[in-house]
Amino acid sequence: MIDTNHGSGYVPQAPALSPTERVNIAIDSALVYRQSLQTPRAYLGGSRLGEPCSRLLCYELMGVPADEGREFTGRTLRIFEVGHRFEAMMADWLTQAGFGLRIAKRDGSQFGFSIAGGKIAGHIDGVITDGPVLEVPYPIGWEHKSLGDKGWSKIANHGLRLGNETYFGQVQIYMAYMDLPAFLFTAINKNDESIYAEIVRFDPAAAQALSDKAVTIVSAVERGELLSRIASQRDFYKCRMCNHQDRCWSDPN
Repeated sequence: MIDTNHGSGYVPQAPALSPTERVNIAIDSALVYRQSLQTPRAYLGGSRLGEPCSRLLCYELMGVPADEGREFTGRTLRIFEVGHRFEAMMADWLTQAGFGLRIAKRDGSQFGFSIAGGKIAGHIDGVITDGPVLEVPYPIGWEHKSLGDKGWSKIANHGLRLGNETYFGQVQIYMAYMDLPAFLFTAINKNDESIYAEIVRFDPAAAQALSDKAVTIVSAVERGELLSRIASQRDFYKCRMCNHQDRCWSDPN
């Protein structure tokens, strides 16, 4: 019998970790460490301009870290990386289907744009130079997303403009600054590999509004100011999901 009396020297042992737990901890720790070595963006990304909260974009441009406990977890970083792998597969599938897809320039750099002294910039997934008839003149841009069933179904059922305003804004600002008439937007459902495809045409009014928004954000950050929150209460659903919720709502302004 084990002596558990005080002073016996017995130290209860924590349950042994399973192989699953050990592997997950090792992988997630490595991914979080790798993420910590990356240099934060010093510009406002075109992929983010469709985000409805301008204050959040101010924080991102300022390089403000996420609230304590709201940093990207290993699991989140795994989700991001799986998305990148799906993008590579979709590029391969499109090429096999006869689309003239170019995902990089001859020097290996990405297609993209940079304005306002590099304060506003963006990179696209690729340019399609020719291929099957899509009732739009080539070349056109290509943007791909990998989504869970809920996010994918919302876009598939309602179209990109209503299904995801951030992604819609992303392709609009790209078209504006890269002089492209349209984008082929594709999305793969990670639950069952269903593919959604949509030709998104240039909307000058939407693009102009996003461009004006970008200039307003950059100007505010240069003055050391924050723009208005998206909501009047911190329990608004977008605020609850925000990595800067505590910092934002502790600010009196």
